[in-house]
Amino acid sequence: MISALPADVQRALTATAGRRFSHLFLVACGGSLSIMMAGKYFVDRHSGTFACDIYNADEFVCRDPRLLGPDTLVVLCSQTGTTNETVRAANYAKDRGAATIGMTLDLISPLAKAVDHAVAYQASYTTGKEIDSACSNYGVLYMLLAGLIDEREGAGITADLLMSLNYLQPSIERAHRTYADRFQAFAPRFGPCNTIYTLASGASYGAAYSYAICVLMEMQWYDSQAIHANEFFHGPFEVVDRDACFVVLLGLDETRSLSERARDFLFKYGSRENILVLDGAELDLSGMSEHIKPYLVPLVFFDTLWRFAYELAGLRGRPMLEGRRYMKKLTDY
Repeated sequence: MISALPADVQRALTATAGRRFSHLFLVACGGSLSIMMAGKYFVDRHSGTFACDIYNADEFVCRDPRLLGPDTLVVLCSQTGTTNETVRAANYAKDRGAATIGMTLDLISPLAKAVDHAVAYQASYTTGKEIDSACSNYGVLYMLLAGLIDEREGAGITADLLMSLNYLQPSIERAHRTYADRFQAFAPRFGPCNTIYTLASGASYGAAYSYAICVLMEMQWYDSQAIHANEFFHGPFEVVDRDACFVVLLGLDETRSLSERARDFLFKYGSRENILVLDGAELDLSGMSEHIKPYLVPLVFFDTLWRFAYELAGLRGRPMLEGRRYMKKLTDY
């Protein structure tokens, strides 16, 4: 049972405790960037003392935010810690006088060495080892953010978060059983199609983004796009017909009605047999604090959808990781 923050998270928080900052920048690329989207939602809902922005790592450097300086904190993430753009962003932030925290699997990686404080997390997708999802990138990011907010505002979020994280892995395992039959029904329809869209809002949008670009596109070569549930009505809904395939994530946060509206449109003008809906309201999240549940639902969604991707891969005769043409194979780009 998790009852306290991991030692490296606590060290980073202690080291920055006396440093008052007005702005937090969350910086990463790809799947690591997707978790920052949920992190920003968390900060927006809970922090009253500092603002938060999220950046792709290289754009962060190129855009050169004028607010970046000694009164800012930059949290960066890279699974391997070797992402060149993210390491460059860390060095850039330090040169501007900002405090830096790096999240990575490898505490001796270039990112870990570039930042002021490095914290570790676990990832079964990369290592192939079973983990407790409380120690995943999402979990560690939330711990950092809750600690930052509590230290400055005394909000008491960390205790509720840690308690809730203890119930995350059992909730994920129950969700796999809940969705098993649904995935088996949808896989033969989604497998041969060329295009799959993922749709979500709020804290769940990052999971949709990562699933679209890092799983469906990167590993299965689908034409894919993550669509924000409200942006859906400002252009993207024109692609909807009886053959269009969508994955819809209905979260439990304040933006749920946006995704419900999009789902209802899809049911009316599309085909229900091509609309795969995962609804946080149908999950058994027993033990979690009510106001923490919305931030943990995206982890449940992504973990279960990862298994769905393997079902698609089996039907398509394509490996999930080994079949990539460019990722981790080219060094000249």
